[in-house]
Amino acid sequence: MSTSANGNGAGHGSLAATRPTEVSKLDRVVIRFAGDSGDGMQLTGDRFTSEAAAFGNDLSTMPNFPAEIRAPQGTIPGVSSFQVHFADYDILTPGDRPDVLVAMNPAALKANLADVPHGGTIILNTDDFIKRNLTKVGYASDPLEDATLEAYQVHRVAMSTLTQGALADTGLGKKDAERCKNMFALGLLSWMYHRPTEGTERFLREKFAKKPDIAEANILAFRAGWNYGETTESFATTFQVAPAKLTRGTYRQITGNTALAYGIVAAGQRSGLQILLGTYPITPASDILHELSKHKHFGIITFQAEDEIAGIGAALGASYGGALGVTSTSGPGVALKSEAVGLGVMVELPLVVIDVQRGGPSTGLPTKTEQADLLQAMFGRNGESPVPIVAPLSPADCFDAAVEATRIALKYRTPVLLLSDGAIANGSEPWLIPDVETLPDLRVEFATEPNADNDSGEFWPYVRDPETLARAWAVPGTPGLQHRIGGLEKADKTGHISYDPANHDKMVRLRQAKIDGIDVPDVVVDDPSGGKARVLALGWGSSFGPIGAACRRVRKLGLPIAQAHLRHLNPLPANLGDILRSYDKVVVPEMNLGQLSLLLRAKYLVDIHSHTKVAGMAFKAEELQNLFSEIITGVATEAAK
Repeated sequence: MSTSANGNGAGHGSLAATRPTEVSKLDRVVIRFAGDSGDGMQLTGDRFTSEAAAFGNDLSTMPNFPAEIRAPQGTIPGVSSFQVHFADYDILTPGDRPDVLVAMNPAALKANLADVPHGGTIILNTDDFIKRNLTKVGYASDPLEDATLEAYQVHRVAMSTLTQGALADTGLGKKDAERCKNMFALGLLSWMYHRPTEGTERFLREKFAKKPDIAEANILAFRAGWNYGETTESFATTFQVAPAKLTRGTYRQITGNTALAYGIVAAGQRSGLQILLGTYPITPASDILHELSKHKHFGIITFQAEDEIAGIGAALGASYGGALGVTSTSGPGVALKSEAVGLGVMVELPLVVIDVQRGGPSTGLPTKTEQADLLQAMFGRNGESPVPIVAPLSPADCFDAAVEATRIALKYRTPVLLLSDGAIANGSEPWLIPDVETLPDLRVEFATEPNADNDSGEFWPYVRDPETLARAWAVPGTPGLQHRIGGLEKADKTGHISYDPANHDKMVRLRQAKIDGIDVPDVVVDDPSGGKARVLALGWGSSFGPIGAACRRVRKLGLPIAQAHLRHLNPLPANLGDILRSYDKVVVPEMNLGQLSLLLRAKYLVDIHSHTKVAGMAFKAEELQNLFSEIITGVATEAAK
């Protein structure tokens, strides 16, 4: 879904409001759709998000679903939800708490009620609130009848019954008709928030093009939800959120995984190299394979291997052959690929390794987010095996991070670890589509002639560029450039197998110096106070949004705080040490037990206030706001003594 940021929102399509209702103008709203994993909540949320994007709102989303393909129906572990935050200004997170909760059954209500602030709106599918379903999730009494919901604005809607009634003349069975109730909910919410409708109807016709009866049934349910809002007296108010004032250009809604895939495609075009993705499906990285497989016309080859090791082996082999090898995985797969990454370090070939982090260890939490692979990326190989590490900060930033990881891999002839995570991978936001010509030139020069510094006429694979220390890259079969590479230690320049102690020492230090010398931009500090802040909030990866939102809140309270964020984690920016030492307190929130904090303490000998979370969910701005406020107050108190 693309839209131009020109200040004009889209219209409502063929459905227009006629019943007079009070219209309340809001600057932001957080909505959470929740139900069974088979209720279509991800599709419902995604469609609402697409229409918000088409309307011109800024937005951020948070899908949350069980790891099981079909979790037990009506149970709390089986609840699937999709949260969307949309606004008329630049936002950074999917929102801490939903202003509106749409709960399709008792399990969805119980799993999400604690997140809804008092006074919030709850829309319930009353048809599912039967004794059996209530008992299944531990409700001793019906929350619709007792005091459970008295602090909320509750709308009781018999969605299943109303949907079946709307589809009575379609010939669909009761079970098939009830499956359309998610579209009824979407129609109702679209009416409440003045969302466009034509895009959703067009989407449904395209999605079910081979089953036109199913397409029309979903459209009828969608319209029934809209018309219910229009005719019922239960909803006296509708809400408007104006388009956001974004940088002028063409936007589309994008998830992190899709942005990573597009970044790899763009890197292939800018380098002129064929891309081979050698991979094995694993949650939450599989969508990268799915997306790249659609782009063969851009010179993309996708190879679904029999396992993680074969996937990275194929990718490394492609790089040896003169293409760019890419592999994608999650934490467990990185563990399996570690030996091949070490081989890539030894043979010094470009390779992009995408790790979409999830909760661990072992199988862990396949569909939940975490940032706990940083130390694995840094040190998870035998011997001295340094690799650059790049981490995107948001779904849209995944595109630029993929291009940057490719730039480093090609320029310095090295594997690069790209650390995304589940929150970024599955979340979405508007992405300003760039002008391809503004992207960096990634073309490489292959060796074409012998380079030995004697009269032998040989090609020496480990002759290095004096600036980057990258070795020469020769495509196999190039006349006169026969050479040997492999996992055994190589002699400097010649590449012959060498067990000489002095040579090994030299090669280890050269490989480290190459990584240390990678050109990365200085870290930039955001401090609207003009240098008055004595506390720095420093993050990496998906913590950017919650940290940034929390800093905004703290500043509105009149408390100064500086913020910085790291995209390059190895090597770290050259000015980082001086920045850390210029603040009284440095706070590092991360979704692990303090891995970046450990690295910063070791490298810079600076005390770090580590704030950690490993709950499978991203930080909330509210919790970081409280943390930052407490620390700033404490620093000010100490300074006043």
